[in-house]
Amino acid sequence: MNQKISESVKTNAVFVPVKDYLKRNIGIIVGLAVIMAITSTMSDNFLTGSNLLNILRQISTNAFLAFGMTFVILIGGIDLSVGPVVAFSGVFVAYSMANWGWSAATAVLAAMILCILIGAFNGTIVTATNIAPFVVTLSTQTIIRGAAMLLGNGCPIRVTNEQFCKIGTSYLGPIAYPIFYMLIVMIICYILLNKTKFGRRIYALGGNRMAAKFAGIRVSRVEIMVYILSAVLAGLAGIVLGARLSAGVPATGEGYECDAIAAVVLGGASFAGGVGTIGGTLIGAIIIGVLNNGLNMLNVASFWQYVAKGIVILAAVLLDYMRKNNSLKKRLRSR
Repeated sequence: MNQKISESVKTNAVFVPVKDYLKRNIGIIVGLAVIMAITSTMSDNFLTGSNLLNILRQISTNAFLAFGMTFVILIGGIDLSVGPVVAFSGVFVAYSMANWGWSAATAVLAAMILCILIGAFNGTIVTATNIAPFVVTLSTQTIIRGAAMLLGNGCPIRVTNEQFCKIGTSYLGPIAYPIFYMLIVMIICYILLNKTKFGRRIYALGGNRMAAKFAGIRVSRVEIMVYILSAVLAGLAGIVLGARLSAGVPATGEGYECDAIAAVVLGGASFAGGVGTIGGTLIGAIIIGVLNNGLNMLNVASFWQYVAKGIVILAAVLLDYMRKNNSLKKRLRSR
């Protein structure tokens, strides 16, 4: 009898988080299902196993950025520099191997250190001044894009190091390595956000900055660490993308920050801060990936794809606005 009870408790312990996850994200899950159903009726190749795995491989870059952006948006900030960081990290690794003869490991390590410095710079300027994060990261966006162009002289730098290229082109069975990287990064981000003091401080800071200060949280330190995390994940995305392309391309990353922000907001995060989950962001990234893939399969012109993604982002922002208004009304009624 006791054994049955203990087994039941274990089963509930496993399924309760899953139920909570589904309940919390039921809206976007239904939206994803509708988009997939519509696309599958218009293209017979959409729901094939190879295409679904291809979608997951394609979204891995955006997922890296979106996971980092989740942390930034949770504290009420924004990071528009992630797209150029993707380009810069890939170009730097390619340039250092091609021109300085560095090994792949040394080049990747150096690129990660530079990304840490970029994130620390963004975070320090935001915390040390009253300049809005939007303005700060918009400025660094331009600087880093220019640095990537200067480093590559505006042209792609070919990578001949096979070990490095395998980072982005290898498969384990039918599953590409970037999919595994995405899942590993998601798990790490989930643990950071939900199982550590750092994560609790992020939610506290995003929920009420003044209360967080009175609670003894070092707000500036948390903010700087968040911007560093965002830049590091963007740099990691650039390295994996560079390995996939077998080249460092200065023009990559154009508009990537918009896709990342869209994924986070679609996943239920609020621009006001304090609300958002890694699991929701993953679904948001999948929605963006399904849209891109479906529109490509339907031969929709790239100009219309921009329009479609813009509509999705606007819809997500409007939903966020409506959610905040409804919660405010409920609070007023309860009083």
